[in-house]
Amino acid sequence: MKTPMQHDYTAPAGRNASERTRRALILVLWAALMCCVVIGSLLPAASPVIVDIGRLHINDKVMHFCAYLALSLLPVIGFKDRRRGPTAGLSMFFLGVLMEAGQHFSPGRAVELGDVIANGAGVSCGALLGQPIRTLLAIL
Repeated sequence: MKTPMQHDYTAPAGRNASERTRRALILVLWAALMCCVVIGSLLPAASPVIVDIGRLHINDKVMHFCAYLALSLLPVIGFKDRRRGPTAGLSMFFLGVLMEAGQHFSPGRAVELGDVIANGAGVSCGALLGQPIRTLLAIL
């Protein structure tokens, strides 16, 4: 006989499958975004992609902030392990530093400390926002 504290509750099979699917989609989106950021960071300034992005008239620092916010938020909410998600999210700062250093070798691009600061601010905000969003998603 079970005590009141012991119970036989298990999550419905459909919920586990949908949670796994959701997590997988989030991590696929994270990988795709990472590829876009790497490619966009290392393309020459005269490439059609960079020229078109320049026509958007969005502040460069705002783009850096938003991209790295998403890069750090997605693993926090996508990883099943509560420790690996924030670690992966915070590691995106190092990706930003490496991408900024790589721009030194890309024609027409320049290394800017302001971009690194915007990346770091985005990473910090994404990692911090990820925790409550992760909790909210677990409730839903």
